[in-house]
This record gives sequence, C-alpha cells and structure tokens, in this order.
Amino acid sequence: MKLALMTGAALAALATAPSFAEDWYPYEAEEVTPAFSTDGTASAVTYTPLEKADEAYDICVSFPHMKDAYWLGVDYGVTEEAKRLGVKMNLVEAGGYTELAKQVSQIEDCVAAGADAVIIGAISYDGLNNVIKETAAKGIPVIDVINGVSSPDISAKSLVSFYTMGFETGKYLADKHPAGSDPAKVGWFPGPAGAGWVEAANSGFLEAVKGSAVEVLEPRYGDTGKEAQLKLVEDVLQSDPDVSYLAGTAVTAEAAQGLLRERGLTDEIGLLAFYMTPGVYIGIQRGMIAAAPADSMVIQGRIAVDQAVRIIEGKDYVKHVGPKIFVVDSDTIGDLSRDAILPPEGFRPVFSVE
Repeated sequence: MKLALMTGAALAALATAPSFAEDWYPYEAEEVTPAFSTDGTASAVTYTPLEKADEAYDICVSFPHMKDAYWLGVDYGVTEEAKRLGVKMNLVEAGGYTELAKQVSQIEDCVAAGADAVIIGAISYDGLNNVIKETAAKGIPVIDVINGVSSPDISAKSLVSFYTMGFETGKYLADKHPAGSDPAKVGWFPGPAGAGWVEAANSGFLEAVKGSAVEVLEPRYGDTGKEAQLKLVEDVLQSDPDVSYLAGTAVTAEAAQGLLRERGLTDEIGLLAFYMTPGVYIGIQRGMIAAAPADSMVIQGRIAVDQAVRIIEGKDYVKHVGPKIFVVDSDTIGDLSRDAILPPEGFRPVFSVE
C-alpha cells in the first residue's frame, strides 16, 4: 500500500492541533482506493465527521482485549465520539488474541440485543468472516477498525496500513545499518500469529531491512499480554546474547525496558516498537526506546463511530480511511503534542455510553 508519511510541516501543525477537544476535526487523513484493497493507493483527505446523529442509535464495539494502553486509546476514541454524536455505545472485549470463539459469540450477542451497527477490532484476519457475513445479511453495517479483516461484507474500514507501520520501523534500522556496515542482529516480536495486522507488519518490516546489514532473527509470535511478551524477550536474550535490537509490539518494548535495565543492557540493546502507546511515548522521551511510528489510534476509533452513524443514516462516507503515519523518535518528540496522538493521562476504560 502506498501511504504518504507526514511531513515536518504537517507534524508541526499536528503538534498544536486540538485533536481531542470537541473540535478534533477537520483531521488530515488518508483515503485508500479502491476501498478495502491491500495494495491500494492512499490520497490525502480532510476528514470531517457529522455534527450530531439524528437518533441515539445503538453501536456495538468489539475489541480483542483491553490488556494494554493501545486498546485503551481506541476505547477513548469510540467513547468520546459516541458522546459527541449523541449515540449509545456498548463495548465488549474478548480477553486476548486466543479468544476468537468468544469474540464471535460476543458479536452475535450484540446483534441479538438490537445493535444498529457493529465496530470490530478483529482477533483474526479471516476468522470472523462468517459472523460478519451473517451480521451484514441482517442489514447491520460492520466497520473494521484497527486490525483488519478479509471479509468482503464489511461496510467500512477505519485503520492504517500495518505494513507501512512495520516498514517504517524496519527502515529506521536499515538506515542506521546500511549494506556494508557492521551486522546488527534484531530480535523481532510481531505479535499474535494469524492476526491480520501482525502479518502485515511482519511483511513490511522484513521488506524494509532487505539488502541492509540488519539480520532479523526468527520472528517470535505471541499474545500481546506483558507476561507473554516478556517470556519471548527472555528467550531471545538467552539464545542470542549478541542481539543489538529488540523490535516489535508496543507491549514488547514496554516490557523489555525493565528487563534490560535489570541486566545492565540498556546501552547495548536498542528498543523499537512498530506502533505507539503512552508507555512507548514515555520510553522515547526518556531515551529508553529509540523510535515508533504513530498511527493515532484515538482518531481511528472516532472515525469508525462516525462511519457507523453515516451508514445507518444513509449519508455519504469514506469507505476506507485512516490517519497519516509518522515516525516519532528523540529528535521529533519535542515538537509533538502528546494529546495529538494518545488518550489523556488517567483515562479509565469505558464500556458503555448511554
């Protein structure tokens, strides 16, 4: 997928934008055409949501889990947009990427309870296709948020290209270790096997380091719980003590900080994440994490709710859209407002809006 990254000027504009106030919009985004294609072309669009919904529709939101700050950020987005538009929101979470059957059951329960639209952060790229088809057949729009699904029966996508997220992370390393320079071993932790976003990020990362001096070890797949990722990191440090970097999910980078500090390895092993969370943001500020692309997960959640309302009301909508991607590191983080890409500090999970 061809996605334009944010320029320095656009980044500066974003730094001062009141992204999560009532006037979070208009927001600079990317529309993918043809919609739902994996190799489509992205073009700049200015996203402006509805002012209010015509009625207090019931929007069901299904997440893989709420175990890390990333999904907390998406929760903030769907919650605040539901409040702003004046619709009801009910959020369910399955408990982890091993709980596909539970997510399917939760979606079925949402539909049975009378949901007017369903927003899905998918556990599996292909595994939800049947329940999506059944939901769509009832005339209920399904919006694919964050993770991606292969179903042709969805009505809209609010997400970014995780291929690009992975690619930009790999490119950051490849630029530091070009062909001909000393080799650099990288432990790579793309997330739970089978999830669409994981496979996309893995492909992008591996493509970006081709031809460089970066040597990527065998990918270590696993759930994005802290304990699971910490165990994978420990395994790599034991099997490959000469590793130069650990790169992977935000949970991987967050969990590895303490481990590297305990073992006195913070100056020897660099950390990178291929998406942003509050913990990664702080890690970059403190010099513990080298860099991470930002995908503005809060905005993805907001847009998904607006898409749902537009579809219910039969209004025009952008079928496949997501915020622009940009890389944050120690050189750029000082120019960026935290509230432009992350939920406010102290936000607690919200599961319903009445």
